[in-house]
Amino acid sequence: MLKPVKLLLVAILAVVVVAAVAHFTSHASEPARPLQLQQQVSIPFQFVALGDSRFTASTDPEVASDAIRRALVSAIAKVKPAFISFGGDIVYRGDHADDWQVWDSETAAWQQEDIPVYPALGNHDLHGRETTALANYFKRFPALQEHRYYSVRIANCLMLVLDSSLSEVGGPQGEWITQTLDNIPGDVAFVMIVLHHPPYTSSTDEMHGGGHSARSQEQALAKLLELRQQTSKARFVVFGGHVHNYERKEHGGVIYFVTGGGGARPYLIDRSPGDLYRGAPINYHYLLAEVSATSMKVTMNRVEIDNGKEVWTQPDQVTITAPGH
Repeated sequence: MLKPVKLLLVAILAVVVVAAVAHFTSHASEPARPLQLQQQVSIPFQFVALGDSRFTASTDPEVASDAIRRALVSAIAKVKPAFISFGGDIVYRGDHADDWQVWDSETAAWQQEDIPVYPALGNHDLHGRETTALANYFKRFPALQEHRYYSVRIANCLMLVLDSSLSEVGGPQGEWITQTLDNIPGDVAFVMIVLHHPPYTSSTDEMHGGGHSARSQEQALAKLLELRQQTSKARFVVFGGHVHNYERKEHGGVIYFVTGGGGARPYLIDRSPGDLYRGAPINYHYLLAEVSATSMKVTMNRVEIDNGKEVWTQPDQVTITAPGH
C-alpha cells in the first residue's frame, strides 16, 4: 500500500496533469504565431462588409429570411468586390453540417466570381459542440490555417479580424492587438477592425423583440483604439455585428459601424442622440466601401422585399479620411 505522503504526491501530480491537459485543450485552436495574410490589389478598390446572415437549413422565419440572404448574395456578386468582410454569425448553428451546406450552395456565386471572404467568428458559428463547429468553419476557410484571429494587408489598408469570444484586451489576442496597433506601417491609411460584438450600440438586452447591449470587453477595446487614434496617421474603422440592424457612430476619431443586417431576424433600435444614422427601423443591408489613396467612402445598400420584388435604396453614406495621408 502507498504511504499517505506518496498518495498526496500522486494526487497533486494528477491535478497538475489534468490542469495542463485542460489548458492545452482550451488553447489548441489558438496557434501561437499570428497569421498575417496579404491580398494584392490596386488602388482604388472596393470591398463589402456585412454580417449576421444566419445561413441555415431551418425554415423558421424567426431565425432568418432566406429571400433577403439570396438578394444580398446576388447583389454582392454583381458588384464583384475585391473581398468580403463577414462579421460573424455566418450560419445559425455552427455544429450543424446542413447549415454549412446551405452556405455552400447559396454563396456559390461568390465562389464563381473568385471573391475572397475574410470571416470573423460569431457566437452562432460556435454554437453547439465547439470542436465540430470550428471544424465546419475552418473547412470553408482553409486560408485561415485554423487561426481564430488574424490580419490581412490589402494595399493601403490593414484589417484586423478578431474573435470576440476571446478577450480583445487581454490574453494572446489582446497582446497581439496592442502590439499590432503599436507598429502600424507608415504607408497604412486605414486600419479596419472586424469583430462580431460591437463596442457601441443603441440596442440593449432588454429590447422588446430582441437586442444586445455592448459588452465591457468591447468597450475596453474601444478605449484602446481611441487612445491610439490620437497619435496615429491611419484612420481606425470598426465593423461590428451581432445587433441585427445598421448603426454608424464616431467616438474619439474612430468610426464605428454595426452591420448586422445580413438576413437574421431584425432587431428594432431606440436610436440615441449620438447615432449618425436615423433612418428606417429595419435595415437589411450590406456596406460597400470604396477605398482611394486618402479616403474610404462607405455606402449602406438597403434592401426590402415588397410584394415579392426587391427594393434597393442607399439611405446612408459617409466619406472617411485618413488623418496623416
